[in-house]
Amino acid sequence: MKSKSDECCSVQLIDGDGAFNVDGIDNFIKFVKLGECGLSYAVVSIMGPQSSGKSTLLNNLFATNFKEMNAFIGRSQTTKGIWLARCAGIEPCTLVMDLEGTDGRERGEDDTAFEKQSALFALAVSDIVLINMWCHDIGREQAANKPLLKTVFQVMMRLFSPRKTTLVFVIRDKTRTPLENLEPVLREDVQKIWDSVPKPQAHKDTPLSDFFNVEVVALSSFEEKEEQFREQVANLRQRFFHSIAPGGLAGDRRGVVPASGFSFSAQQIWKVIKENKDLDLPAHKVMVATVRCEEIASEKFAWLATNEDWLSLEEAVQSGPVQGFGKKLSAIINTCLSEYDAEATFFDESVRSGKRQQLEEKLLQLVQSAFQSLLGHIRSGTFDKFKEAFDKALNEGEGFSSAASNCAQTYMAVFDGECAGAIIEQADWDTSKIRDKLRRDIDAHIATIRADKLSELSAQLEEKLKEALAGPVEALLDGANNETWPAIRKLLQRETESAISGLSKGLVGYDMDEKTKEKMITSLKDYARGVVESKTREEAGRVLIRMKDRFSILFSHDSDSMPRVWTGNENIRAITKTARSSSLKILSVMAALRLNDDDGSGEIDKTLSSTLMNVPNNSNTKDRSIMATDPLASSSWENVPASQTLISPVQCKSIWRQFKTETEYTVSQAIAAQESSKRNNNWLPPPWAIIALLILGFNEFMTLLRNPLYVGLLFVLYLLAKALWVQLDVSAQFSNGLLPGLISLSSTFIPTVMNLLQKLAEEGQQRPAATDTPSNSSLVSKRFQNNSSNDLASTASSVVTSTDSGAEYSSRSKEE
Repeated sequence: MKSKSDECCSVQLIDGDGAFNVDGIDNFIKFVKLGECGLSYAVVSIMGPQSSGKSTLLNNLFATNFKEMNAFIGRSQTTKGIWLARCAGIEPCTLVMDLEGTDGRERGEDDTAFEKQSALFALAVSDIVLINMWCHDIGREQAANKPLLKTVFQVMMRLFSPRKTTLVFVIRDKTRTPLENLEPVLREDVQKIWDSVPKPQAHKDTPLSDFFNVEVVALSSFEEKEEQFREQVANLRQRFFHSIAPGGLAGDRRGVVPASGFSFSAQQIWKVIKENKDLDLPAHKVMVATVRCEEIASEKFAWLATNEDWLSLEEAVQSGPVQGFGKKLSAIINTCLSEYDAEATFFDESVRSGKRQQLEEKLLQLVQSAFQSLLGHIRSGTFDKFKEAFDKALNEGEGFSSAASNCAQTYMAVFDGECAGAIIEQADWDTSKIRDKLRRDIDAHIATIRADKLSELSAQLEEKLKEALAGPVEALLDGANNETWPAIRKLLQRETESAISGLSKGLVGYDMDEKTKEKMITSLKDYARGVVESKTREEAGRVLIRMKDRFSILFSHDSDSMPRVWTGNENIRAITKTARSSSLKILSVMAALRLNDDDGSGEIDKTLSSTLMNVPNNSNTKDRSIMATDPLASSSWENVPASQTLISPVQCKSIWRQFKTETEYTVSQAIAAQESSKRNNNWLPPPWAIIALLILGFNEFMTLLRNPLYVGLLFVLYLLAKALWVQLDVSAQFSNGLLPGLISLSSTFIPTVMNLLQKLAEEGQQRPAATDTPSNSSLVSKRFQNNSSNDLASTASSVVTSTDSGAEYSSRSKEE
């Protein structure tokens, strides 16, 4: 790039070989700040024969610095290719292109190719085209301007342009002939050339005025009348001020390309021209707009992606809600779109709008994830606040349905308010899905809490029912009688009604529908019934133990609950029958569930009583007729469903057999004790025997009375016999029968006698020896006899006493 001053600079746009200087024009546009001009710029180009003074005219007209021909060296080609410069001091910004001259000897016969290409390029990018021609060529048939005009008109047919181009014919070195006389001749020549140029069928009859605005200007000779020339150029320069205004030289602005797209547009136009293709300017304009709008959109998208405000928002929203997110982000996006609009405002509207929409979609896609994260934070935060408020309302005693409705309504409104602050103005995003999810979460939480509360209420009532039913039912079954099942049914009904009443009170405030309420009541009834059934089945499993316990109590205790002493006066058979009948009642009560009034319990009682109490216990009978008529030879009770059967008839018979077997020993023990008691109480002889003994033994009795010594000896013998009786425990020996008692006594008599004598000897050795004097020998002898008798009696008495104590201890040990 060449620079003459800060006001003017120039660059070779296309060199002599047709190569487009991309870097040069980009630097040029940045230098002159063309991109800031929008549509407020104009492009002027100049055509004409080689060495016709084009560069000189442009330098004087626009204060440019194009290279001029040195007349002292000789006439030769000065400008090669196409040069571009900015006009100094003209508003709006005006770019001027200096084209290589036509009909130059340097290119020879090949000059027409580049001539047509450069002419087409100038017509495509320029608003005003200056055609430089000599005054003396006007009116000539073979003048040098005719090939140039033919070239201009021919290439014009290859352009489909929506606007008119202004052709300014600059007549150089004007002679004395007035311009008023020269202009008609020039226009007539131009019209003839237009008419002679081949046209496509679509423009066969199209007039020249549809394509061009023709202006004619005459200038004096620069070499002969320089001052006059400069004055005329200065006047012409004034016409380029505000040239793009309506009525100006470049007033037709329909096909103009915005200044920021000029470089790309010029490059693409030259590329098409070089490929020798027809140039569709409207399509080219759309293409330039498409490329440039895409570039601008990409720049703005990159700007937003690296914008610090957006990045801080994106980072903040990852950790939680951001206050004013929507407003802040909307402002950032609006700034981005506004800058796009400002830079793309002069491009094709449809392209600009389409690319803007695409940019907006990309921007929204970029920020959508942050928006969704924000909505997620708002939803979770609102849900947490709802749960906290809901729990607080319930703890303060507010009704469940009221608390649920109020809290849900309040926090859905809170969510809507926070969503409104998160909405991005440019986006039409639907937040209903997030809202619906929050609503589902709230409803699910309410349902969970409701289920927990109802479950807790049901659990409390069930626990209360279990406590109220299990113990009493067990007690009632333990005291089984004819009123047991009516009492259980009454208990079940009373406690169930109490639980249902508690349930109805507990459900107040839940707005439960009748169907659900009835379902819960039914469940509670079933639970209560299940408790009774479970407890009854449990007790039925221990029926044998219950029967034996009752039998033991009734058999071993009297009506005053005092332990029985089998003295021999008790009716063991009647007591046994009563105890067994009562025990059988337990089996009858527990044989089946009787929670309904028409349970047929009487039939079970009759069957068991008639079968088990009245039939002899002969489990080994083989009489088939008895087995065939046995009502207990069945697995089910008549008129009792299998689901309510606890103990089948066959099981009842087996249990009864086992019960009798295990209680027979107790009965036999009682009978044995009774017989033993009878024998112990009947040791005296009959009264007639006593009278006979008194009559027949009167003489012996009188003899004993006359001799007291016999009485002492008999007393000693009695004591010895008593000691042997106690020591041998004769009554206990004969309790098992006469023969076993004799055998036992025969085996223990001699050891017992030896033991007794040994004790007597030990007692005698412990007595102190007598030490009386011989003079008193008779008295001593007498005392000795008396003392011997007394000592023998006392010794026997002590032995009997100790023997009694030992026998008593032995009997107690046996009882224990």
